[in-house]
Amino acid sequence: MTLRTFLLGACSALAFAGMASAETLTIATVNNGDMIRMQKLTDDFKAKNPGIDLEWVTLEENVLRQKVTTDIATKGGQYDVLTIGTYEVPIWAKQGWLLPLDNLGANYDVDDLLPAIRSGLTVDGKLYAAPFYGESSMVMYRKDLFDAAGLKMPDAPTWDFIADAARKVTNKDKEIYGICLRGKAGWGENMAFLTAMSNSFGARWFDEKWKPQFDQPEWKDTLDFYVKLMKDAGPPGASSNGFNENLALFQTGKCGMWIDATVAASFVADPKQSQVADKVGFALAPDKGLGKRGNWLWAWSLAVPAGTQKAEAAEKFVAWATSKEYSNLVAEKEGWLNAPPGTRKSLYANADYQKAASFAKMTLDSINSADPTKPTVKPVPYVGVQFVAIPEFQGIGTAVGQQFSAALAGQISVDQALKSAQQLATREMTKAGYIK
Repeated sequence: MTLRTFLLGACSALAFAGMASAETLTIATVNNGDMIRMQKLTDDFKAKNPGIDLEWVTLEENVLRQKVTTDIATKGGQYDVLTIGTYEVPIWAKQGWLLPLDNLGANYDVDDLLPAIRSGLTVDGKLYAAPFYGESSMVMYRKDLFDAAGLKMPDAPTWDFIADAARKVTNKDKEIYGICLRGKAGWGENMAFLTAMSNSFGARWFDEKWKPQFDQPEWKDTLDFYVKLMKDAGPPGASSNGFNENLALFQTGKCGMWIDATVAASFVADPKQSQVADKVGFALAPDKGLGKRGNWLWAWSLAVPAGTQKAEAAEKFVAWATSKEYSNLVAEKEGWLNAPPGTRKSLYANADYQKAASFAKMTLDSINSADPTKPTVKPVPYVGVQFVAIPEFQGIGTAVGQQFSAALAGQISVDQALKSAQQLATREMTKAGYIK
């Protein structure tokens, strides 16, 4: 063998070894705007981590939850990074399904994470998911429509004011609907909104002995109010509308008000995305005078499943996507208005962000006012604002959500929906051993 042949062979072997050592991370995520933007910016990650390739599985919210839950519960090992929420993290961490994020890097600054968001992702002092964006909920409304109707939105409105205003600004001939609210069935879709709303009406999922409470007057008041309001002032087909559908309606000028996640504020206020960007105002989620507002607490977060064979690379990606540097990258490419909100103290102390995001203080106040340990007016045995932090809630919440969505669509009555919700929740809680 000549020296030249030997060297060429050695180089080929090295090149092959280099190719073989490249790892591909499979990342499951939700089809929300911030996550789609993240995918467009990953050249930055690849430049800093040339040995790691990325493969995306981007799904609608309900489908994502179903697929990710099935995969992790059966130890399928299909994904290396999961997009999951504040509900799943503590439950899955206790099951041993998630790896603790112990190596996010010297510059990550865990102490910069907002305490309300960080605590929901921490079990036994260890962080099991890093928040990509955090949110509460608030009212987004059209100032021009309010002015035309002679209305002034209070900073802290009541549900009665919201209902009256919604009916007054509705103009169905012009396809302007006074209010857009979630109707699509799912524990994290319509039930996130309705659970938070019901808290402000004095309702609760379970009493102190875990008995379901859908047969109580507070839930009937909540659902009657919601269904009647949406019939009078909501868009057609509202029972199919979740976060993304209502976002599209609001951005195209079809909604007078939208009560939903604070993360939507940057989308509706961005002239590149919203036809009504210069007409949007913000207010706290409504109340009924009982001491609780209808706002929630949530973080879409990135976690590493225990079944991955690529934990080190996965944690590098999680650290990149949830870092201060990532926020700076978004700001550089698309402006401070679009920086992922609700996760870091430093963002809310940033003068450039405060200037760009008129909703920054309202978002932070909403996040800080939600208390997962005391979510309701009456005492409850559970933690969680717009969900109940027990493993069974995912199934029960979705089943109840299907009943309430059917009531909104006019397929069954409010009373029928509540009766079915009470029966199925009682059956499942008895089967699971909560009710003796």
